[in-house]
Amino acid sequence: MATLLNPGAQGTTDDLLLRVAPPRVSRQLLVRPRLAAADARWREAPVLLVQAPAGFGKTSLLAQWRREHLAQGTVVAWFTATERDDPPRLLRALTLALRSGAGRPHFGHTLLAAEAAGLEGITSWLAELAHTALNTVLVVDEADRLPASARDALAYLLRNAPPNLRVVVGARTDCRLELDDMAAYGQCVTLGPAQLAFELDETLALVRERGGTRFDADAAARLHELTEGWPLGLQLVLAALASAADPRAELAAIAARGGALHEQLVGLLLANLAPDDVQFLTRIAALDLLHPELCRALAGDEAPQRLARLAGDTPVFAAAEQGDWLRLHPLARDLLRRRFAALAEAEQAALHGAAADWLAREGLIEDAARHALAAGRPDQAYALAERSLYDSILSRGRQGAVLDWLQRLPQQELDRRPRLLLAAAWTLALSDRHAEAGRLVARILAQPEADDALRCECALIESGAAVYADDPDRFAALHDPWSPQPPLRDAVLLQIHANRTAFRTLIEGEPALARLRQQQAPAIGFGPALAYVDRWRDFIVALSYLWEGQALLADQLLQPTLARAEADLGRRSVFACMLAALRAAALWERDRPDEAVALLANRLDVLERSGLPETVLLAFRTLARIAAAAGAEHRALELLGALDAVGVARGLPRLRIASLAEQARLHARRYRSETCRALVEQIDALLAEPAQPGGRLWRRSVELLREGAAAHAAIAAQAWRQALEPLQRADAMAQVLKLGRLHIELLGLRAFALDRCGERSANLLREATALAEAYGLMRVFADAHPALGDWVVQSAHAARTAAPGAATPLAAPPQAPPERPAPALRATPSLALTPKEREVLALLARNLSNKEIGLAMQVGEETIKWHMKNLFAKLDAGTRKQLVQRARILGLLEATA
Repeated sequence: MATLLNPGAQGTTDDLLLRVAPPRVSRQLLVRPRLAAADARWREAPVLLVQAPAGFGKTSLLAQWRREHLAQGTVVAWFTATERDDPPRLLRALTLALRSGAGRPHFGHTLLAAEAAGLEGITSWLAELAHTALNTVLVVDEADRLPASARDALAYLLRNAPPNLRVVVGARTDCRLELDDMAAYGQCVTLGPAQLAFELDETLALVRERGGTRFDADAAARLHELTEGWPLGLQLVLAALASAADPRAELAAIAARGGALHEQLVGLLLANLAPDDVQFLTRIAALDLLHPELCRALAGDEAPQRLARLAGDTPVFAAAEQGDWLRLHPLARDLLRRRFAALAEAEQAALHGAAADWLAREGLIEDAARHALAAGRPDQAYALAERSLYDSILSRGRQGAVLDWLQRLPQQELDRRPRLLLAAAWTLALSDRHAEAGRLVARILAQPEADDALRCECALIESGAAVYADDPDRFAALHDPWSPQPPLRDAVLLQIHANRTAFRTLIEGEPALARLRQQQAPAIGFGPALAYVDRWRDFIVALSYLWEGQALLADQLLQPTLARAEADLGRRSVFACMLAALRAAALWERDRPDEAVALLANRLDVLERSGLPETVLLAFRTLARIAAAAGAEHRALELLGALDAVGVARGLPRLRIASLAEQARLHARRYRSETCRALVEQIDALLAEPAQPGGRLWRRSVELLREGAAAHAAIAAQAWRQALEPLQRADAMAQVLKLGRLHIELLGLRAFALDRCGERSANLLREATALAEAYGLMRVFADAHPALGDWVVQSAHAARTAAPGAATPLAAPPQAPPERPAPALRATPSLALTPKEREVLALLARNLSNKEIGLAMQVGEETIKWHMKNLFAKLDAGTRKQLVQRARILGLLEATA
């Protein structure tokens, strides 16, 4: 090693030898596929900048990339910068890095002997590297520590890198290399904190790897939300919880903003801050979102510069979703708000007042109202709230904000302000407090100025409450009178009415017609005000796809809609949780259980409080089926018991019946006939209660559940002939309602029961499996009953054995597309090489030996050796691999199409 790294020049210190050695990669490093070095987003970029504050795992990512490049046979040179690396030392370090990474002890010997420095030395270094024709990746870590002159030299290197060099630079966000023009032309790609932060699925993988069974998905999701994916925070919490006797209780203490570990995390976020910086952060801590000019209004003219510096130096801030806006990390925000609360009341009021004035001028009315109330200006606050809250619930779905205001507003203010009353009614209708909405609607309609438009809007409010109350018949009765020509003028209300019309069609059992209703709805316009209700349209269309059993189409629609809803409303918002329930059900049908569990992690509590009944049912049923398939029957029964409890708490009897029916299905898998019989009796007792709804639509839905439970009870008793009647009745109902997935399942169960009765069932089975294949339902038969799933697989195998090449009746899981082979290389026309030399070069690029090349060209091996000698001389190469690399760099070889 000493010979290899001998610098060959005076002035090189031993510390350079240490800093060109790459860091040791921890065995616990989680490799994140979305940040792989071969990702198409940056695979071809000559320069990669990894810029983020401390604790975001920049060095770990660079080490991961180094390992991946080495696996591809690429030379990787590593250098960790310091403050002492002026341009001469930088040049020596780069030379040593190449010697170490490439195994070329004489690289740069002449350069160092001449003691070249400055840009001339960098130019010579680049020229010599280009001459080697080595495919090289240079990693410069902690580049922000370089002095200004060395940064200029590094920027010169980046701008003049030859084709065989890629450079990866790791630095903090305050490091400026002035490469905007390269970025504009796609020559430089930057990865920032948003890309480096862990995503939820990565946090789940990390928790599973470190904690095993000590954490469930909900705990991992809470940890992710607590740290917002901050890599260092995740590592510290997991390290602390690993030694905790009760890790879940410790995590709950951190989430409650208490305990020593919480203080340690906050200390890391606020480490090494000057007193003036802490005072600045305290003064702006009351703000939810931060803008440089808003901070100027609260903290003086220097605030924008201070905000920019702190955002670059510390992980206290995270970028918001738009423009120049930032927000404080939740851990730091809680501590800083406690310090804000310790300020004098007059100072707090002044800061809140300044925020209210600035926000009101900028049109951010809802935030301005909150600050005005905190500043002791109730009249201004109520006036601003009246302007904002109605739009907030209809256009943005911010139910939590409206409910928060309802607790603060005096009763007389609601009566004085009609739009506040409407906002309150809308909010309560679309929640578990839907009964209260009716009383507010009565107060609204009692006003003398109520016209048809207001009465139609009130019908929309009450019909929404009926949906949340799981009373489809009342929903239909409220919606139908206004259906043909609603007297509405507001674009948002018209879109809500169109969504309700589609939903009305869906519950009648016409999913395709429901989608057509959505398509035929008049174009109302676009814009932020309609974005939220437009996503409700996607929700209803996706629900119609699930209704039919089109899981793939539902997933394709829901994936972008859910991402936008999470960005705008938050992951634990009610609407995002309901979308997640739909998508989790679709993913389960596509046999992707891990993704479904991740989607529903730390969301069940939101759904059970405020979700639509159908989404509550889908979420609990999906998780129960996943648990049962994984062999955790106790967990599946626990979830179904929780679903029953939600039905009791919210007064939703259909959820209770669905829970009992699903339990019967689960016990039938183990042929527990007595348990299944008792569950069917419980369903019958519930249906016989006089307080239950008696409408046609509700009764039809629960009778279908009851017939399914009766069929599973007969299957559990292995009374196959007895099972056929409820199966046929349930299938008839499913076909009337166009419940495609349930129809396929019931077809399979009927075929299975007929087979056990000794009757012919091949045609019925063939039809069921063909439909399952067409719809892409990969779990339908195994979910219905394990014996049915095994029988379908055996039948498919028997069909293939009997008739090789015939179509199999079983829906085969989709196969991943075969990897495309690497493109072949061909020699390009060039006067530098003779035609024979070009032919030899093209065959050499296919890794053929001299003898194989001679056979291909039908000449002797000695002739090939003579051509190879000429090629080595012309291209100044020492090995066959280097010869091919040099030819590619010089354009003498190119990939075929």
